[in-house]
Amino acid sequence: MELALVTLASFFAGFVDSIVGGGGLILVPALFAMFPTTHPATLFGVNKGASVWGTAAATLQYARRVQMPWHALLPAAGVAFAGSMLGAWTVTVISPDFLRRALPLILIAVLAYTLARKELGRHHAPVFSGQRETLAACLLGVTIGFYDGFFGPGTGSFFVFLFVRWLGYDFLHASASAKLLNTASNLAALLLFAWKGHVWWHFVLAMAVANVVGSLLGTRLALKHGSGFVRGVFIVVVSALILKTTYDAWIRT
Repeated sequence: MELALVTLASFFAGFVDSIVGGGGLILVPALFAMFPTTHPATLFGVNKGASVWGTAAATLQYARRVQMPWHALLPAAGVAFAGSMLGAWTVTVISPDFLRRALPLILIAVLAYTLARKELGRHHAPVFSGQRETLAACLLGVTIGFYDGFFGPGTGSFFVFLFVRWLGYDFLHASASAKLLNTASNLAALLLFAWKGHVWWHFVLAMAVANVVGSLLGTRLALKHGSGFVRGVFIVVVSALILKTTYDAWIRT
């Protein structure tokens, strides 16, 4: 029964994550609810083991339909991988608790900015090109990659928002680009968790399949309905993240 429920949660997580990120908002609480006495590192390892396949599948689907600036994204994915590894190592020596109370405020600012700028992310107009675009994408990749390894909540949504706000992408291109970088940061974290023995592979197999199926369905919807649809889902997911992180940081404690 536990496997069936977390596999279902993995399906919905893959669906949401493929559109705009935030799949961990669904899967991580489900894992903690099902296995409350299990070490958190193991549950995070299971989450990464399932979600990395969904983000990879979404990346492939987007790449077939959306023109992606590979000259910028591939180096950015590489530094996102390195940044995530560094963040995961850093969390072993420095507690990320100081971020818990700050995160809801950051997310509120992101949501307010998105709502205030009605045309934000509706049109694809990259601000940079060539080496400048590569550098900007790499700075984004290493920063959010480090955050993913160090703390994690909202990583996909932060990738999307910064691709829109800083690089000038529309929400569809931003989501496609974010999937590649998020795959790299997820893979780095998964390798670290696996090295430490914190992955239940017998659970991950079924959950990964469900995550991929959900991811393919979500990607298809995003490609069909375009940037306006992705923007709407982004607003919903960030709103949910604000509620969840506020509860975790200010109410539950």
